[in-house]
Amino acid sequence: MPATQEKLAKPTLLHTPSDLDEQGRAKLSDSLNLLVSDLFALYLKTKNYHWHMSGRHFRDYHLLLDEQADQIFAITDEVAERVRKLGYPTIHSIGEISRKQRVKDNDDVFENPLDMLIDLQNENRELVKNMRETHEIADDIKDVATASLLEVYIDQAERRAWFLFEASREVN
Repeated sequence: MPATQEKLAKPTLLHTPSDLDEQGRAKLSDSLNLLVSDLFALYLKTKNYHWHMSGRHFRDYHLLLDEQADQIFAITDEVAERVRKLGYPTIHSIGEISRKQRVKDNDDVFENPLDMLIDLQNENRELVKNMRETHEIADDIKDVATASLLEVYIDQAERRAWFLFEASREVN
């Protein structure tokens, strides 16, 4: 086997020094990579709805989704870098994202604005659930750095879901 192929066949641990349990770091890194995939997919879905928003509340919804997409994108880099700090590789491609993501794609040409908001609300709530599960893994190996990051991101996702809920309510 050529040397370059041999390098690719080695284990994925990048030998980043850590006092955390190696098996725990591997499990946490896998869970964080799922979150990276979800975050990229949710970012793109939020931007998709931002680009395709219409109706009488166009401006408000358009700006809300742009703000939320920016927040999601910023989180993505920090989560991916946390994987690297744990000593593991993170997502490499759109194909890998599509294989790992739990966010449902929406390729519809037209979507009702309220349906978009409700869909994103549900996706953010599902993201919160997935982040809490990852937080539990971090707690199990006493990785307070990952846990504290996730606590902030959970709060942000809950806030996004709340805003989307309030924006989609039909109050008389």
